[in-house]
Amino acid sequence: MSLESVRAFFAEHAPDVEVLVTEASSATVALAAAAHGVEPGQIAKTLSLRVGDRTILVVTRGDARLDNRKIKAVFGGKASMLGPEEVQALTGHPVGGVCPFGLANPLPIYCDISLRAFDEVVPAAGSTHAAVRIAPMRIAELTKADWVDVCQPPAVD
Repeated sequence: MSLESVRAFFAEHAPDVEVLVTEASSATVALAAAAHGVEPGQIAKTLSLRVGDRTILVVTRGDARLDNRKIKAVFGGKASMLGPEEVQALTGHPVGGVCPFGLANPLPIYCDISLRAFDEVVPAAGSTHAAVRIAPMRIAELTKADWVDVCQPPAVD
C-alpha cells in the first residue's frame, strides 16, 4: 500500500518522476547508494522525529547527522526518533522506505540545507526496494517543505 500511495502522489503531482523499484534493498543509506550507483550523501533520508508534542519529518543527505543544538534552536526542543510502529502508523511507510511523498497523515516536512550540495538525490519511495531520482528543490516544492539547517556539516575525508 505504501508504494502505491507514493505512485499515486507522483501520478497526481509530478507524473514525470518515475518510481524505481529494484531487486536490491535500499533500506539503509549504504544499501541504497549501492543499489542506485550514487554516493551515500545523495541518498535523501527522511527522519521521523518528535519535538515536544509535534511530529515532523526532516529530509537530509544520507551521510549527515542531526545536530542537537541546531534542532533545539530551530524547533524549540530536543528531538527524539519515533519507533518503527509509530513511523509506519503516522507515515504509512515502513522504516527504510520512509519518504515525504504519499503520506498516510499530513505532517510538517522540512528539508535540510545539506541536500542543496547535489543536483539530484535519491529518496526512498514507500518501500525498502523503491526510490526516485529528484532534485532537492523539487522535493521541497512538491511537499511544501521548509528549508532548515539542522545537521552537522558532513565529515571531510
